[in-house]
Amino acid sequence: MNIQNIFFALPGIIIGLTVHEYCHAMAAHKLGDNTARDQGRLTFNPLKHLDPLGTAFIIFAGFGWAKPVQFNPENLAHLRRDKAIIAAAGPLSNLLLALFFIALVRLWFWQIQSASHAGDMAAVSFLSSENFLLAVNVILRAAAINLGLFVFNLFPIPPLDGSHIVFSGLNLSMELQQRIMKLAMPLLFVIIIVQNQTNLTILPIGALVSGILRFFLPQLAI
Repeated sequence: MNIQNIFFALPGIIIGLTVHEYCHAMAAHKLGDNTARDQGRLTFNPLKHLDPLGTAFIIFAGFGWAKPVQFNPENLAHLRRDKAIIAAAGPLSNLLLALFFIALVRLWFWQIQSASHAGDMAAVSFLSSENFLLAVNVILRAAAINLGLFVFNLFPIPPLDGSHIVFSGLNLSMELQQRIMKLAMPLLFVIIIVQNQTNLTILPIGALVSGILRFFLPQLAI
């Protein structure tokens, strides 16, 4: 990834990971556990959430991680349900962020179209200026990144959030969950590395993200 692409992607990565982890922490707090709050995770300060190595991996390898939010299961009134809610809070926040960024891009397209139909070439020129196009590019990348975080984290492969949702539904013992986690985590890394280094699609993240963007933004040639 070149410097320009890093510049375009970084805001979406920082916002996406920060809000994702904050929502995990807030969900746990609302459900009665203050572990994340006591660790300073109930904040939108990215420095409290970002893992330097995990962020670098996202930029250069297309996948990565933030600092995981911790919670004490003993403080949850309804363990299975509450664990699923805490796990789902992160990906759902990325979906909402993505829809917000998509709405901004749709608004830009609408403004361009309205100004063009009205014959307001000054407005069209302004909305098509280099600075405006740069801003739209950053917002569009942020939408794609947050969609990617949403889709990726819902795959039921440990340690992704989707696996915790599935584990809560299956009511597996902690011992069995730990054994599955131990086996599945290296498998996830192998899948991602193979997919990045070959044309083999195992986790269709890119296709799903492109499909969602095409649905909401048919003006884009994706």
